[in-house]
Amino acid sequence: MMGHFDLTIVWACIIGFAVFAYVVMDGFDLGIGILFPSFAVGDERDQAMNAIAPVWDGNETWLVMGGGGLLAAFPLAYAIILPATYPLIIAMLLGLVFRGVAFEFRWRDPGHRPLWDFAFMLGSLVAALSQGIVLGAILQGIHVEADAYAGGWLDWLSPFSLLTGVSVVIGYALLGATWLVWKTEGSAQTHARRLTLWSGMATLLALGAVSAATPFLAYDYWHRWFTMPGVLLTAQVPLMTLIVAIAFFISLRRGAERLPFLLALAIFLLGFVGLGISIYPYVVPRSVTIWDAAAPPQSQLFMLAGAVIIVPVILAYTGWAYWVFRGKVGTHGYH
Repeated sequence: MMGHFDLTIVWACIIGFAVFAYVVMDGFDLGIGILFPSFAVGDERDQAMNAIAPVWDGNETWLVMGGGGLLAAFPLAYAIILPATYPLIIAMLLGLVFRGVAFEFRWRDPGHRPLWDFAFMLGSLVAALSQGIVLGAILQGIHVEADAYAGGWLDWLSPFSLLTGVSVVIGYALLGATWLVWKTEGSAQTHARRLTLWSGMATLLALGAVSAATPFLAYDYWHRWFTMPGVLLTAQVPLMTLIVAIAFFISLRRGAERLPFLLALAIFLLGFVGLGISIYPYVVPRSVTIWDAAAPPQSQLFMLAGAVIIVPVILAYTGWAYWVFRGKVGTHGYH
């Protein structure tokens, strides 16, 4: 029993890490796509595209890792969450496909570049919005009966899920803007700084709105955040978020290039910690715990042997790619 408990916790951490890695890495890719129409045609858009050209497809590795790991390690959760959010998952995948196609064809079919620019923006927006609504749908609860999804085709649609969807779009825009502050120069960087300021304020407002609404979804959430003595611990999350937010705007005002992006990542990490506090130990809130959804211990152990090898390899080649392309980007590549 203890081995089962430990393996389940380990796999929950692995899946959580993969999801957070995807949100962080593909988040700024999607954010650049969301902000893309605001950049001037020509040099600014070319710099924005080149800033993610070497890494954008590799960043999506973590989506495969998270989704595949959920299927393998928590098959019951996979079997419940996917039917509950099929329209959103389909929309997200189509958005990612359109974005990838547009990214490649933009350079190879310059005669239709405005069309591909629009497809790049639309695919990024749809993917980000879908991911945010999925998050809201999970948080608000999924109707489960006899270990199966028992709701309707549009149960995921609610004011709260739309709020989380818009919030994720805004947050990704912040990541994209701060990445461009780091990687671009000239007018593109100047414009990215303006976008960072506005998207930073909007992200904090959106994070505050979601945080304020979540405890009213269920008593479990309220109890987790506002009852003693737990509140002494959970209160540190919004406090740390406030401190990081102040540091973020100070760094932006002082003209820092890398620090705003790193502090934006810290804001996302604190939001992710808050999400974990709200839903633990559930993988489908208030219906299925991580232990209920877990695969047999033998299966978890077998997969863990592979994960111990695969995850460091992914981290190594990802780190190498970012190191190789660590410089500023121009219209013709890195320098």
